[in-house]
Order: sequence, then C-alpha cells, then structure tokens
Amino acid sequence: MRILQDKGVLITGGGRGIGKRLAIGFAQAGARVGLVSRTQAELDATKLEIEHAGGMALRLRADVRDFEQLTAAVDRMRVVFGGIDVLIAAAALQGPIGPFMEGKPRQWEEVIETNVLGVMQSCRAVLPQMIERRSGKIIVLSGPGAGEARPNFAVFAASKAAVVRLVETLAEEVSEHNVQVNALLPGGTYTSMTDEIIQAGDSAGAKDLEEAEHVRITGGISPEKQIQLALFLASERSNHVSGKLIHVSDDWKRLEHGNLNPAAYTLRRVSKV
Repeated sequence: MRILQDKGVLITGGGRGIGKRLAIGFAQAGARVGLVSRTQAELDATKLEIEHAGGMALRLRADVRDFEQLTAAVDRMRVVFGGIDVLIAAAALQGPIGPFMEGKPRQWEEVIETNVLGVMQSCRAVLPQMIERRSGKIIVLSGPGAGEARPNFAVFAASKAAVVRLVETLAEEVSEHNVQVNALLPGGTYTSMTDEIIQAGDSAGAKDLEEAEHVRITGGISPEKQIQLALFLASERSNHVSGKLIHVSDDWKRLEHGNLNPAAYTLRRVSKV
C-alpha cells in the first residue's frame, strides 16, 4: 500500500540499522527517500537495494554534527524531490559501555554531539520549509534508557531521554504550524549496537548482555512492526498525535481514533507526594 506516494522523506542514519530498514519500508510505501550518512559505501548499498525494489532514493553524504552539511542535504532534497514532508532522525551512536566512572569524556562528547545535537540540527534544518508549507512530520528514534535507568549505558540513556524531552517541547512550539513531532521506541532489534553489547561482555551488565544475545538469536522486533508504526506517524492519520513517546509494542493503532490524555505516552514524570 503506497500511502506516502511521492512524499519527500529525509532519513538520517539511513545507511544501516533501523534507519536503513525504515528507508526501505518508506520507499516501498511510495516515498522519495533521502538517505543521510557519513559513509558513502552504506549510502551506495542502501540506494541500490531501494532502486532494485522499484523505489526512489537520493544519496546525501553528511554528518549530522555539521549543520552546514545538513542544510546542503535539505537544499538538495528540495531541488531533486521538491522538499521534505517527513524527517526521520535515526542517526545515533551507542558510545562507551561500562561503568560511568570508567568512561572517557571525549567519548561522551561524541555521543551527545551525534544523538542530541545531531537531532536538534536535523530538526532545525527541515523546520523552515515545513512551517512555510504548514505541514510536516518529524519522527525521532529514541532507545532503551529514555524512560528508565540503564546502568552501564549512562551517556546513551541520557542522550535518548534528552531527545524525548526535545520532542515534547518542540511539538508544542510548532503545533500552530500543523507540524507533528514524535519519538519512536523501536524495541530490541538486531543492529551493530547488538554486537557492541555482546563484545563488551560483563561490562554491559547481565541484563543487557542477556537481552542482546537473545536478540542476536531471534532478530528481536521485526522490521515490519517498526515500519508500520513509523508509517502511521508519518501519515495524516496521526495529525492529532504529537509530542509523544510511542513504543513499537504499544497498542498504538487505537491512537488513530482515540482522544489522548495530555500526559499519555510521555517521558516519565515523578509525582509529587
């Protein structure tokens, strides 16, 4: 079902992992996909896979930490595909794994620059044309640790909590312009981050290590479930849904016709005693 026929979709981190899976799924739904990655080989392989399946893709080599490179990518999308209707911010680093006290500040900086500033800059690059057109969708990939403590992954968890709060705040700021902003929790799924956890061994902690080994064997959450939720958030069916953190395993289909409590599907809040 080509529900996004001819829509322009920009995907950061679109050369591998979940970003690549979403890129392929959106191309199959009829979207014109712009692939952002620092690695040319990943861009080439993903574009080729999309085009072999009959889709349309544009390679945009850029680093989300560089705002000028991002704006150049956005400008090229406007020229080639006529603009950006949807942004999917999927680029992220897992960073150092292990006790916080053993981490190196330079590694922390790289994670924050990519996972937080990279998302901020991606949003800043696409919002002017969305606001001008009075229509747009922004989907930010969150991750484990956003809503709860995640020992041995302190910097990654902090970065993902930060982007969720960014989503909630930005959603309110741009609501009057008919732009919806949401965070998607993709669930445990096999990517290069899975291998990083397994290679870290005991430094990852027993819980995360066990989960990673299980995901490696089973594949974890299916790409189809992730794609279906992302397609919903990118479509007009979710025009009333914004500022939310939605897990791929949530009963999100009922959101299409339901009224939302303002506090539902938001970052964890601490109740006053």
